[in-house]
Amino acid sequence: MSVEHHDLIHEFPELKSRIHELKVSDPHFRRLFDEYHELTRDIEKMEDEVTPVSSRTEESAKLRRLHLKDELYRLLMAA
Repeated sequence: MSVEHHDLIHEFPELKSRIHELKVSDPHFRRLFDEYHELTRDIEKMEDEVTPVSSRTEESAKLRRLHLKDELYRLLMAA
């Protein structure tokens, strides 16, 4: 099964420089960014069945990632 990549650069390529700028200058953004990418790696392992989990656990992780992405996007647009 092919795993889709959900890192922020793939999600928002037009905001690449802004993402970098906030990662360097905003500790809150950096913490959310790191959490988002760690969660994305975990989800990719779940999808590849490297880390077997229940469907409920995988869906819960995806929902958390979606909330993080929304918050990161809000921060990107607010600045």
